Amino acid sequence: MTTDATAVAERTRLAWRRTGLSAAVVMLLAMRPAFADAGPAAVLLAVAAMGGWVTLVVTAYRRARGLTISPPRPGRRSVVAYAAITVSFAVIGGLVVTL
Repeated sequence: MTTDATAVAERTRLAWRRTGLSAAVVMLLAMRPAFADAGPAAVLLAVAAMGGWVTLVVTAYRRARGLTISPPRPGRRSVVAYAAITVSFAVIGGLVVTL
């Protein structure tokens, strides 16, 4: 069984795109209390969510560019960065719920 490297790279690129879209939803949900006059803590959490989202989008863009070369570059740092951003989104989500 042979694997087509371009198909694998394309699936990975699409997965990063879906990740960026889901992170946008998380960011928007975290920003929602900031617009409801919840106070400065909600605004700070919204800013943190926005920063995490921007970082994730930049990471996904760089990873997608790394997949275009042949052979594709391994994504060691981008996967670690994605994991850290996911944990930060979980912390932000927990803080938003407690506000």
